[in-house]
Amino acid sequence: MSYQPTSYRSTSSLAVVSLIFGIVCWLVLPFIGAIVAIVCGHLARGEIRRAEPGTMEGDGLAVTGLVLGYVHLALALLAAVVIIAFLVLGFGIGLHSLHW
Repeated sequence: MSYQPTSYRSTSSLAVVSLIFGIVCWLVLPFIGAIVAIVCGHLARGEIRRAEPGTMEGDGLAVTGLVLGYVHLALALLAAVVIIAFLVLGFGIGLHSLHW
């Protein structure tokens, strides 16, 4: 009977953290959660690429965390631009209508 070594595949913990914070940024920690999801997602993808082929998984988790974080930041930026434009244009229209 010969001994056959088994190959163990591990999931990147950074990928799991990226996914968790990608979800959390939509529910609890809006800006900070998105930043953590993006940073951990990029670090996890680098860790998975540098690992021996077939030994580490979790790329899908990392990509999902990245997408959730980037979409959240993009929507937050869009909302900030709309609010600032509304305040600037709304305030400007209000002043122009007050001609005595």
